[in-house]
Amino acid sequence: MTPDPQPQPQPAAADASAAKRSRRLIPGPWGSAIVILCLVMIVIVRWIQPHVNLSLADVNVASLVLSLVASVTLLVWFLRRSGYSATLRRTVGWSLLVILLVLVAVLRIERVSGDLVPSFAWRWQARPDRAIAPATALGGLVDLSTTTEDDFPQFLGPERNAVLSDIHLQTDWERYPPRLLWRVDVGAAWSAFAAVNGYAVTMEQRGDQELVTCYEIATGRLVWFHAETTRHQTILGGVGPRSTPTIHEGRIYTLGATGILLCLDGATGQVLWRDDILERQGLTPRQDLQGIAWGRSASPLIVDDLVVVPWGGPVAGNKVSLAAYDRQTGEVVWTGGEYQAAYASPTLTTLDGVRQILSVNQDVVTSHDPATGSVLWQVPWPGNSTSNASVSQPVPLPDDQVLLSKGYGINAKMLQVRQRDTGRWSVEELWNAPRVLQTKYTNVVVLDQYAYALHDGILQCVRLSDGRQQWRGGRYGQGQVLGVGRTLLVQAESGDIVLVAARPDGHEELASFPALQGMTWNNPSLYGRYLLVRNAEQAACFELELTAP
Repeated sequence: MTPDPQPQPQPAAADASAAKRSRRLIPGPWGSAIVILCLVMIVIVRWIQPHVNLSLADVNVASLVLSLVASVTLLVWFLRRSGYSATLRRTVGWSLLVILLVLVAVLRIERVSGDLVPSFAWRWQARPDRAIAPATALGGLVDLSTTTEDDFPQFLGPERNAVLSDIHLQTDWERYPPRLLWRVDVGAAWSAFAAVNGYAVTMEQRGDQELVTCYEIATGRLVWFHAETTRHQTILGGVGPRSTPTIHEGRIYTLGATGILLCLDGATGQVLWRDDILERQGLTPRQDLQGIAWGRSASPLIVDDLVVVPWGGPVAGNKVSLAAYDRQTGEVVWTGGEYQAAYASPTLTTLDGVRQILSVNQDVVTSHDPATGSVLWQVPWPGNSTSNASVSQPVPLPDDQVLLSKGYGINAKMLQVRQRDTGRWSVEELWNAPRVLQTKYTNVVVLDQYAYALHDGILQCVRLSDGRQQWRGGRYGQGQVLGVGRTLLVQAESGDIVLVAARPDGHEELASFPALQGMTWNNPSLYGRYLLVRNAEQAACFELELTAP
């Protein structure tokens, strides 16, 4: 019997199959809709960011997530649903996997910017703080007991407020350009310089050693250093110490990122006394990071015969907001408060006629009696030292007011602090502004009745009476600001120095120059006419021209 012939595909059916296959060469309606929606949302989020209470870091994270969703959608469609040949799909899939594994194997995240943009380096490439040569001090006579009118002896300057009202800078930098005196490689740190009598002291991480270093301002010569064997390093926070030394009556007080508090002889760098806060609290550095994720950052505060620093404590244990040591002997005189440490430094002020120390803690601002450490008043201040951290200083103002600011979408606010007849304190909120002074890593400069700060990387002027924005302009990243006379000296995150007019009627850049290379979160210091700048890899000194008031 002759077998029946096999049915042949009809031309219409073949055409339909080919058409269906052709349609699958691009994503179907659902896949296309997801990809288009993600792209549109990226555009919308970036367009509305300057107009809403949303940080650039939030936008970058949202853009990354949306980009990943779109990419995964396309990849899944291509591998599982597309009409391309099985051979091509397998080749592309395995190639992408191999490329990803190779990138993970050969690259590491070197640093992450203030807006959460990573920078990469080869895994076999030594980290800058390990590649730098070991510190070699040349020695010499150092006199930090003698003071001068140019001194910048502590964090944010003589008054710890980032304002130098008696210095006036020449604004024509084309005719009078800043003159580079020296540039040197330094170990990693976000510390700034404290400068007294021609010498500048900072902190550095060189390999496994955390250093306090003293440089001669005129030459950049390293005169002496002191080293502790300890190291702090996180992906988001970077490497090394964060705080700035305090110079007082010939002594230097420093707090390292892993909680080592030092008092050094300013002439030689020799240790006069030492306390290990983590050891005192029974914590390892790894345990400390669970509560204070980016390292202890407070710069020591001198109050009379005391040196005051935050302690904080274990995540699940007892905490101490502030501790005061006898600055001569290192004995603990008092402790006060019960809150986890943040990344701000204690501030001495007078409110309603009463001297007090202000402390920005993890989620509460406290005021302490300088003699006993007892809490005078406190106010909630949202934050967490492992996520939306508090970094910015409280700003005491005339009329017994205190300005608070921070990043991460937390509103800036003005407080009125008064003592009642009963002796109890009252704290009234005068205003609470949602879209001003988002000072993520930086601080506010107050001149006359206006506040100037980097609002999520953009310079902003705000009226103090009601918190209303006067202007916003210039994107300088998560840098720092120093008020000098009637100008603002802006240390951009890029390393540039920018001079801006400090006035409420508009943003005006007066001059700028590239001072450093690489990401710069460090505060600038101004010792008379000498501008001291640094970041995690280099430091430099520039001579600026001054003018009469």
